[in-house]
Amino acid sequence: MKAGFYQTETLFGEKDRNLQRVLERLEVIKADLIVLPEFFATGYQFTDIEEVEALSELVPDGMTTKALVEISRKRDIFIVAGLPEKTEDGRYYNSAVLTGPDGFIGLYRKSHLFFEEKLFFSPGDTGFRVWDTDIGKIGIMICFDWFFPESMRTLALQGAEVVAHPANLVLPYCPDSMPTRCLENRVFSITANRIGLEKRGGKPPLRFIGQSEVVGPDGKIIVRASSDKEEIILIDIDPKEAKEKRINQFNDLLLDRRPDLYRL
Repeated sequence: MKAGFYQTETLFGEKDRNLQRVLERLEVIKADLIVLPEFFATGYQFTDIEEVEALSELVPDGMTTKALVEISRKRDIFIVAGLPEKTEDGRYYNSAVLTGPDGFIGLYRKSHLFFEEKLFFSPGDTGFRVWDTDIGKIGIMICFDWFFPESMRTLALQGAEVVAHPANLVLPYCPDSMPTRCLENRVFSITANRIGLEKRGGKPPLRFIGQSEVVGPDGKIIVRASSDKEEIILIDIDPKEAKEKRINQFNDLLLDRRPDLYRL
């Protein structure tokens, strides 16, 4: 699998511009899987519910998902991308979609909301999901979900080989923590973060730290982007490596679990 991320510089509210810029870049790359950041087309620092309403979309019938489906079909590529979702019953979710050569595949809604997301979005209700695709078993979590070990463990127990991780990281911890998440579950992860600064509505500024990365099941960082540049990085990985959960002839990380002793 040739897989990786597009680390973007998103301008708040300029959805058409941000989306078109990404589509133009995807037109000229060859990949099996690419992960885009959380809220890659809209920006992140909302100031009121009216902005959320204006920039959120139905899934899969909204403009952004339809555009991703079209480019997935055209370029024969699987895409995971984050966007603000609105529903017919008036709820808003921080969501991610998975599209592929055959069209729309699935939706994940962020389980663990971060900071002011709690003012505007509902906690996700999809649960953690894994899709068995032609290129491997792909799971999704979004940004702050990484902080909870149960997120990736749940995906691993469902057979995820590659965990796609759209993000808008502002805290410094994630890039150096994902190796542990991958090692303890023996899976690949692809974190797609963004760069830039948002300072809106008199709020404290949010500076996005970049450092998008691909991490292997052995906990090694295979590739990491810069902290301040737009970048597309694609590398070859073998999802089958994530099927091996043994660390020696006696220990299997998943079979050795003791759920009868855990209090979760």
